[in-house]
Amino acid sequence: MCLILPKVRLNVKERLLRRLRRCRDGGLRIRLLILINLLNGRSAYETAEVLGVHNTTVYRVAKRFRCYQEAGLLDAREDNGDQKLNESYLGVLYKVVRGSPQDYGWRRPTWTRELLVETMVRQTGVRIAVTTMSKALALVQARRGRPRPRVRCPWSKAAQTRRLNQIRTLLQTLPRGHVAVYEDEVDVHLNPKIGLDWMGLGQQKEVMTPGKNQKRYLAGGLDVWTRRLVWVEGERKTSALFLDLLDKLLETYPHAKVIHVVLDNYRIHKSEIVQAALAGYLHGRIELHFLPPYSPDHNRIERIWQDLHANVTRNHKCPNMVSLMCEVRYYLRKRNRKLLQSDGSKPHKRAAA
Repeated sequence: MCLILPKVRLNVKERLLRRLRRCRDGGLRIRLLILINLLNGRSAYETAEVLGVHNTTVYRVAKRFRCYQEAGLLDAREDNGDQKLNESYLGVLYKVVRGSPQDYGWRRPTWTRELLVETMVRQTGVRIAVTTMSKALALVQARRGRPRPRVRCPWSKAAQTRRLNQIRTLLQTLPRGHVAVYEDEVDVHLNPKIGLDWMGLGQQKEVMTPGKNQKRYLAGGLDVWTRRLVWVEGERKTSALFLDLLDKLLETYPHAKVIHVVLDNYRIHKSEIVQAALAGYLHGRIELHFLPPYSPDHNRIERIWQDLHANVTRNHKCPNMVSLMCEVRYYLRKRNRKLLQSDGSKPHKRAAA
């Protein structure tokens, strides 16, 4: 050990220990730990194994300590000049990465780190390495993800806003004795939806599929105020399934004067049989409020279906539709029970007669 580090006074070791306890810089902390291990009699290879670093790193830190004492522990790169990843650079990168390469004159539709480097040279005049771009992307909290497919709404922006404002005003000023729910349907496939999952190094998990797919459908209503879910099941997604849900809502809220249903423009919601039912036996107790076309973000029940897929149908191992539907029912009932336990949720007082 004397060939690696010179003998030091006890007060130097104590000073290094105090500095280690106060240190918040990861790199400096490793260098301090290397010195303390060496001064305590460990060899360079033992120190490297304990700290999980390469033995050349241990020798380099020891050499700098021999030459410059404690000043050698500082990061020498601090004298390299102005930092490239400054606030101005990161601000431009934050804006660039939220756009598309085609917005900046490139033909490619998706970003790569190399393309971001070239774009930032055009925008700021500063060139950085590709590996440094990885660090910059982490600093602006950028991530690689799958874009969400969307269909453009055929309505004008003003028409969309007017309809959404009407629905928002209705929900905020709901008369006493009235109930409001968000409605939508969801498909449950026996063939599992394939989703991301954690795996071990060199492992690729397998999801067994039955081959021939089967489907079931759920129509649900999410209470705007209590967040409880009412649903019905069916083998086909038709107007009959939707009418079954309306009957279930009437059964769930027997004292509600009017049940307001916020829903999308799917054809089963506007069929002749539905119109006849609304004018006939439903007798004005249910009112439908249609969202602008292709506006799933404004239908809150969509999030419930996303959670259902994440917790049940994605990568599932159910051998048949019976067991899969048991899992679906268990998850949805458990969700309603949790709401009751967490906030004592009851039918909203506005639903009382």
